[in-house]
Amino acid sequence: MNTIQRAAVAGLAVVAVAAPAASSVTAVPVYKCASSTKDIDDTSYDGPWPDNWQISVTTCAARSGGTVYAYAEVRWEGASFHPVDDPSIFDGAKLRLQIKQSRQGTDPVVTERDFPGLEDRLEDSTPTRARSGTYRTETLSHPAGPGALADSVLFLDWHGDGRGYRRHDYTGSPTV
Repeated sequence: MNTIQRAAVAGLAVVAVAAPAASSVTAVPVYKCASSTKDIDDTSYDGPWPDNWQISVTTCAARSGGTVYAYAEVRWEGASFHPVDDPSIFDGAKLRLQIKQSRQGTDPVVTERDFPGLEDRLEDSTPTRARSGTYRTETLSHPAGPGALADSVLFLDWHGDGRGYRRHDYTGSPTV
């Protein structure tokens, strides 16, 4: 390197060290949540034991600039007459998380995603056959205008009832 190149490199190094660091701290979005609980009948069972499941869903949304973030958490207390870790309670179970644009009338969905991992968690139990637990979705994000919200729909397909997926709507988040 010649003398001019060394001086230029040294000058750039001084500027880089002396320049104030760009703020890499971003505001953490503040989530607004709503929760509701449903008493859901196991439509595949018609016996003497209690078979209803108490399933709660908390749906949360937050905004950072023009992007809306959403997640949901499911909590349940299920019937305990099934065998331990019975993989045949459901033919399917999933939670659909949606980000919607709040409008007069029906709120249009701007993005949605199904989370089918819920089925395995619902069918899991303790050694004493107690079925309770929680499941939290990944965070969904999408650009949305003012007044967006998150919504959750639980779909359960009970094994052997022949009815396919049954829809259970839960309370959406407040608008963000």
